[in-house]
Amino acid sequence: MSDAGKSVAVARPAATVVILRDGRQGLEVFMVVRHHEIDFASGALVFPGGKVDWQDKDAAWSEFAGSPDATLERAFVVAAARETFEEAGLVLARRAGEEGLMDADAARRLVETYRGRLAAGTVTFLDVVRGENLRLAADLMVPFAHWITPQNQPKRFDTHFLLVSAPVQQLGAHDGGESVEGFWIAPKAALREAEAGTRTLLFPTHMNLLKLARFANVAEAVEAARQSPIVSVMPRVERTATGRTLHIPATAGYGVTEWAVPSLKR
Repeated sequence: MSDAGKSVAVARPAATVVILRDGRQGLEVFMVVRHHEIDFASGALVFPGGKVDWQDKDAAWSEFAGSPDATLERAFVVAAARETFEEAGLVLARRAGEEGLMDADAARRLVETYRGRLAAGTVTFLDVVRGENLRLAADLMVPFAHWITPQNQPKRFDTHFLLVSAPVQQLGAHDGGESVEGFWIAPKAALREAEAGTRTLLFPTHMNLLKLARFANVAEAVEAARQSPIVSVMPRVERTATGRTLHIPATAGYGVTEWAVPSLKR
């Protein structure tokens, strides 16, 4: 069947969390390595994130998820907080009535108590937040990018990338399930490792690391994100004699409009 005759897969809503901190030598981002048995992006170095779950859309979240950015549906904020908790071991929440985020000891207790139960499906993230009298820190989640998988792909996602300043007292830890390695790394270092062939990056991850590499610190990155309009990116795929070329809009602000992807050697 020709490409023109194929049905187009629906792009599933997803949230990706770009967790930032100021390291000793500049901006760092928390990244995880996807488990090799995961059916999407296995073995790739990625930002934590995942599909928006139906429970992320529960109307009860209006009480617990604060006021998200006006350009975002609340479900994306909930998914971002949930995935940050599940994959990165960070709690982007406050006790009700308090201004500061949870400290390291309280966050560690929550992760140790609930992360396994969430993975097993015996509790929901809403159960955790409601039972612990928490409020998600929606005000710290800043829209950074919006990518949609090309229409020719069998598995597609409509993904919002959100910048988050890491709670400085919380260190974060990968979950050992969907991700098998988690660490803080400078964007330029991640790009160098990909260029050397020691890491695998998906195209959106590569582009967003390039953008992050421009910034010296968290404040600079967050301010730039708050001031820049979000332009949706759905790469246009052009097949060439040597592989594929991916085209993206110049207005998205990545400094490039096309990217050559060589054919895999057999």
